[in-house]
Amino acid sequence: MITYDSINLPLPDIDTASTTAWVKSVSAAHGKRCGNIAYIFVDDEKILEVNREFLQHDYYTDIITFDYTEGNRISGDLFISLDTVRTNAEDVGTTYEEELHRVIIHGILHLCGINDKGPGEREIMEAEENRALAMLKNELQS
Repeated sequence: MITYDSINLPLPDIDTASTTAWVKSVSAAHGKRCGNIAYIFVDDEKILEVNREFLQHDYYTDIITFDYTEGNRISGDLFISLDTVRTNAEDVGTTYEEELHRVIIHGILHLCGINDKGPGEREIMEAEENRALAMLKNELQS
């Protein structure tokens, strides 16, 4: 089950049915099935609080992924800062909607086992994000 919730702000304006179908398609493309996945949309202050409390990091970020995956069934809690998503969209010159979808799928790719901290991993993650975003565009055009 994939759920969408928010803390301190309204849910973003996304089509949860098509987003859920997309997340499941991307997961399947990586040989995974979706278990319990919770998207929690927050503001910058809440993401900073979560980052400090659970990861001992003192900075803002766009997403924090708590991974509860077992075997091929991905599960996790994904905290997404809509404030940081908006700032990042402006910084990289893309739309808020596209950046939000990129971050939504970034967490899923982490749950599928793709990392982005080591040498060469960032490029792999970006390529997978781009591939997933292309899948979304194809699904929306169908």
